[in-house]
Amino acid sequence: MARRRPVLVAVRLTPGESADWRAKAKAAGVPLSALIRRAMVRTRTWTAPAAEVERERTRQVSRIGNNLNQIARWANTHKGAAEAVEIVARLVAIERALKALAPVGDPDTDAH
Repeated sequence: MARRRPVLVAVRLTPGESADWRAKAKAAGVPLSALIRRAMVRTRTWTAPAAEVERERTRQVSRIGNNLNQIARWANTHKGAAEAVEIVARLVAIERALKALAPVGDPDTDAH
């Protein structure tokens, strides 16, 4: 027997948003309320300090990406003079910087 949920939460939507949500629920084969509950379970929220940390992490990763592009451009321009050891050393430095920026508890970085 289904458990009755006694609390109702109201959300204001535009007609277009309502139609989109209902279409997604229909496509998933569930009532809209079930779709919203499932989505909220998977939603990750941030405190203001955590959001700032994520913004800074994003800026740092962007800077690293720019550096990687510069290395690739240099290697492509100076193919004859490019020292493979130097390029690998720079790429290793980028890899270490990326690992340092990974969130604590990230399973992809904790195992390394």
